[in-house]
Amino acid sequence: MARPPRHNVYVVLLDEAVWHDRRFRDANPQRRPGAPCVYVGMSGLTPDQRFQNHKAGVRSNRYVRRFGRHLVRDLYRHLNPMTYRQAEEWEVKLAESLRRRGYAVWQN
Repeated sequence: MARPPRHNVYVVLLDEAVWHDRRFRDANPQRRPGAPCVYVGMSGLTPDQRFQNHKAGVRSNRYVRRFGRHLVRDLYRHLNPMTYRQAEEWEVKLAESLRRRGYAVWQN
């Protein structure tokens, strides 16, 4: 019997101050002026649980831990939940879609 889908993709709004980080800026030459800076991830946890873990330093991304403001649910809510493989694919698709819209995106 197959397990029900339990993985999620999520998007975190990052504080504008992340733009001063050279590594982040160099990874986002396509950013449209004034467009948001975000982190896109995937997890077997709920997006809320995963965001709390990032902020607490548990298996966290340094940009989310330092600059993460809040989840941007409207960008991912319609996608969740899904299988692990679907989440792997959608993490990339979602990040690429946001980049095409001019967002500055960090994704692991």
